[in-house]
Amino acid sequence: MKHIILTSIIIPAFFSLKVSAQQGDPKATEVWEPEPKVVATGAVNTPPSDAIILFGGKNLDEWESVKDTTQPAGWTVNKGAFTVKKGTGNIQTKRVFTDYQLHLEWKIPAGIHGEGQARGNSGLFLASTGLGDEGYEMQILDNYKNKTYVNGQATSIYKQKIPLANACKKPGQWQTYDVIWTAPRFNEDGSLKSAARVTAFHNGVLVQNNTELTGATRYIGKPEYKAHGPAAIKLQDHGDKSEPISFRNIWIREL
Repeated sequence: MKHIILTSIIIPAFFSLKVSAQQGDPKATEVWEPEPKVVATGAVNTPPSDAIILFGGKNLDEWESVKDTTQPAGWTVNKGAFTVKKGTGNIQTKRVFTDYQLHLEWKIPAGIHGEGQARGNSGLFLASTGLGDEGYEMQILDNYKNKTYVNGQATSIYKQKIPLANACKKPGQWQTYDVIWTAPRFNEDGSLKSAARVTAFHNGVLVQNNTELTGATRYIGKPEYKAHGPAAIKLQDHGDKSEPISFRNIWIREL
């Protein structure tokens, strides 16, 4: 007599669900339009084809004085870079922006002196909201073996958000900031609808990861929001006594 052995096969539920999920037409979930625009990229430090050049090495035509917007930016242009001219005040872009991608390069002088906050201090205001230092500031500072409060070191959202890393190079070397800025939105009554956000890389290292801001920068007191629209980008003429820093190769892509 022949014996017939029946083997029970148990198929796990997750397997049958997976098989079921793969049925149908895969093209049903393909999205083809609208196509992202083609952007040409070049060698290192070459702006993409759709960038607005805010400083290309020749002049400060895209910038103006914050103290008097009828006056040109008073900083010094030399050998493809420009340097803070102490006492002339902050400068800002003539154009205003909302959301953007920004590339900026800066250099601390090789013979820098001072310590803490008085060591090559400047600031990148991602959106200027008024005169002086009003706006949302990302700190620029020499933090190569120079300690200070961590929410005031380079790439911090000043007095708000500590950077994820210290990627500072030695003084005398060019450094890069690459920033994605999402501006805050406000309701018709001036109340906050959505907070500002920033993602930033310092010398290729992620230092702010979709960071939500709690308001505009305050040197004393807590940050707060006040309704505003598109805004200029501002660079700071800090009042410390250390040698002034330099900038070059600044471009922006509106998002």
